[in-house]
Amino acid sequence: MAVKKAAQCGNVEDAIEKINDLNPEILDTNPQLFFQLQQQRLIELIRNGKVEEALEFAQEDLAPRAEENQSFLEELERTISLLAFEDTSNCPVGELLDISQRLKTASEVNAAVLTSQSHEKDPKLPSLLKMLIWAQNKLDKKAAYPCINDLSNARIEDPTF
Repeated sequence: MAVKKAAQCGNVEDAIEKINDLNPEILDTNPQLFFQLQQQRLIELIRNGKVEEALEFAQEDLAPRAEENQSFLEELERTISLLAFEDTSNCPVGELLDISQRLKTASEVNAAVLTSQSHEKDPKLPSLLKMLIWAQNKLDKKAAYPCINDLSNARIEDPTF
């Protein structure tokens, strides 16, 4: 939760540190996720008006990775293009500065952390409830049994004979 919160708040360095504290292999084995975090860090530098620092970070940390991967290069170019616009609200890639971009990165981070801890990235409860409803529908045709009709309160109702 702390990792996800750090990413949602735009504190990428803290998120990376927390991920490495949890399991250093997460970022080592997932270059896409590491690049996304670094890209988000660049976006935060641009958002905060730290142009010189953003350019230096892009050149020293992101450019070498982008040379090895075409999709990384395209994303880096999109992100750097934010610097060409004074008014980023009218910029063709202005969505990178939206909070939704942070949330997307945080969601990817959360999924990777949960997967590394052998947890599923999607909650199990909704699928279990669907399975319960399906099983009860099948049983309704064959037998009387105690069933749960009110899922929100999980009250078991005895069959009426």
